Amino acid sequence: MMFRVDRDVLAEAVAWTARSLPARPSVPVLAGMRLEVTEQQELKLSGFDYEVSAEVTLQPQTGEPGVVLVSGRLLAEITRALPAQPVDVVVEGAKAVVTCGSARFTLLTMPVEDYPTLPAMPPAAGRVGSDVFASAVGQVAVATGKDDTLPMLTGVRMEIDGDTVTLAATDRYRLAVRELKWQPEQPAFEAVAMIPGRTLADTAKSLGSTGAEVEIALSGAGGTGEGMIGFSSAGRRTTSRLLDPDFPKYRSLLPTEFSATAELQTGAFVEAVKRVALVAERNTPVRLAFHGGEVVLEAGSGDEAQAVEVLQAELDGDEINIAFNHQFLLEGLGAIDSDVARLQFTTSTKPAILTGGKPVDDTLAPDYRYLIMPIRLSG
Repeated sequence: MMFRVDRDVLAEAVAWTARSLPARPSVPVLAGMRLEVTEQQELKLSGFDYEVSAEVTLQPQTGEPGVVLVSGRLLAEITRALPAQPVDVVVEGAKAVVTCGSARFTLLTMPVEDYPTLPAMPPAAGRVGSDVFASAVGQVAVATGKDDTLPMLTGVRMEIDGDTVTLAATDRYRLAVRELKWQPEQPAFEAVAMIPGRTLADTAKSLGSTGAEVEIALSGAGGTGEGMIGFSSAGRRTTSRLLDPDFPKYRSLLPTEFSATAELQTGAFVEAVKRVALVAERNTPVRLAFHGGEVVLEAGSGDEAQAVEVLQAELDGDEINIAFNHQFLLEGLGAIDSDVARLQFTTSTKPAILTGGKPVDDTLAPDYRYLIMPIRLSG
């Protein structure tokens, strides 16, 4: 087996494939990256850990068919450091030799026969623009839980109803919901899937730069069987096993009536929260007092360092004093993708809704909603 390919093309493909390799593989071969030159003169790089698979297909300048398995992370480090010249890879017995300009590396190979077979892509369900997909997933993924003992909260729920996809995630302290349009393979297609949040976020981010459409494939969605989801775009494909479909009934958590609505300039609000939060201990809130045409931000107490800042704010409705975890508030503000932040309140002890600006029609729900639980103020 041998092939020659441009250094930048190879380095990008190796880095993309290596990102899914396990940091602590259960068996040594799972740390490997499989490189195959097919009879059709295609170069395929792949990785698989029984949960997530990744494969990218390239067109080498030259190639002889064959398969080799080498350390994926080492190959990624090597290709990233190579000079900007064509790269030749040749398999010589139990070694793979990588040559680029005057640089030469020899890698030990792993037994290809011990490597698991990559899963086939599930049936195609529909397509969506890569930029829209990446943006939507990024907005929702901020609310996924980090506690692996509660698997249902580490995932993103995907609900498909015809040409509408709804993504939702929650860690019990905030909830992010995003609706987007896509092109389903079947107009009346419906499905529900729970996707591992970290895998979905990494995949969407890596495919968002392709400039092409992302094809989404599904099998076993919403059932109790072995469900799988696949994403492919511009010669790249990845699959992931689905989580158990159990998820909180989140729609009932979204308030439909509000006692007050405040609008602020997002950039100024973010900077003010960051400054005031400098004196906030890890679990102490940033307090917001909305009245008249302003909001007063405060953190700290009389026994500690204190910070106060005043911003302009348009308030429609009752005056309100409310407090939030500053990190959760900042992550929501970073996700709304709008110059204007809109906060809707019911009471100081009930969840608030953060959205981007004012919708064109107030009777329509915004595409993205970020629900954040307040922290109860003492006294």
